[in-house]
Amino acid sequence: MTWHLAQLNVGQLRAPIEHPDSAGFADNLDPVNAQAEAASGFVWRLQDDSGNATGFKRDGDQLRILNLSVWDSIESLKAFTYKGDHVEFMRKRLEWFEPRGQPHLVLWWVPAGHEPTIDEAEDRLAALQASGPSREAFTFMMTFPPPGEPS
Repeated sequence: MTWHLAQLNVGQLRAPIEHPDSAGFADNLDPVNAQAEAASGFVWRLQDDSGNATGFKRDGDQLRILNLSVWDSIESLKAFTYKGDHVEFMRKRLEWFEPRGQPHLVLWWVPAGHEPTIDEAEDRLAALQASGPSREAFTFMMTFPPPGEPS
């Protein structure tokens, strides 16, 4: 079986997405998403009718933003995340998002062709927050190989 890497990243905006204080984030969503889709190893991302994932709200929380995507490998996601224009976007994160006291990014392996649901992704994040990195839910700092491959 071929495996792909799923990732969920959540953030709590300091102001609503339409607020001027969030403009630097909102104005860059389309360009950053386009860069992700053009990046080597990109497979899929959750998006709403606007082409972003900002319309997916849980528990009525209008300030909670999520990003859910699938990549062909840890290396391809890491290259996109930490190289190129995306790095500058990440450096400004605290301008738009509240600091997190717990993990806000989770990685896990999915069978190739599988598009994870928000519920599935949030279960993985909850597992990481409750028990730390494991084969079922891990981070860039502590990764695990795909199922069936040796550690």
